[in-house]
Parts: sequence; structure tokens; C-alpha cells
Amino acid sequence: MARRGDRLLFAAAALLLSVTSAAAEGAQVNTIQEVFQHLRSCWKPPPPAKARPLDITVVVSFNRSGNILGHPRITYESAEASDNDRLQYRIAVMEALQRCTPMPFTDAMAGAAAGRPFAIQFRNRKTSPDKTSPPTQERRA
Repeated sequence: MARRGDRLLFAAAALLLSVTSAAAEGAQVNTIQEVFQHLRSCWKPPPPAKARPLDITVVVSFNRSGNILGHPRITYESAEASDNDRLQYRIAVMEALQRCTPMPFTDAMAGAAAGRPFAIQFRNRKTSPDKTSPPTQERRA
């Protein structure tokens, strides 16, 4: 039995993906690294007032014309996230995919990427302090 959040995710994904979307501005995508860069350039995490920061991974495939093939699948979410946090981030992921598709593949990349799954990590947690910086006076005390 699907959880309420899962049903909402599928409904949101169907709605977002059924709407015709324009490709994000930029050059054509010619490498795998550029696929990840292009998708991350469309990422807008939910504001902190709506959800706590978390990490989320989605697996998505594209056809030769750069449209999403099948349904994107969430494969990882931070364990400490609440149901609301998960829902807000799932919606943000689907909106990012909507903004970025169809993927502007070059002819060569279109043939190489078609049908292949891409696991895209969207990270929104704060990073740990830089350990290479000298300690402050307070830390030495």
C-alpha cells in the first residue's frame, strides 16, 4: 500500500511532466558531466521555512530527444527528514526536471544517453567547517 506522500509525489510528477516544458537556457549537453551540471543548474531547493535541508537522489532516463523516459524514481532521502521535508524536496526535484527538459543533447550525446539511467544527487545540507583554516582563539582555549 502506497504511503500518502508517495501518492502525492506521483500525482505531482504526473502533473509536472504532463505540462510542456522549455529547456533551460544554455549550451547543448555533450558529456555525462554536462548532464549533471545542467540538471543541477535547474535545482531550486525549498526555502528553509518550508522544509529542513536534506539530500535526495533521483534516477532518471532520457530518450534521444532529451525528454524524460518513464518515471523518475527517488532512490535516497536523508533518514532524519520528516514526511513534509520529503514531500517538499520531491516536488522541488520534479520541478527541476521540468525546467531542464527536454535535455539539449548534441546528436552524439543523444545516442549515448538514450535509455541510460542517471542517478542525480541534489545536496542541500550545510557542509562541515573548513578544517584547513587555523583555529580561532576560542577554539584553542
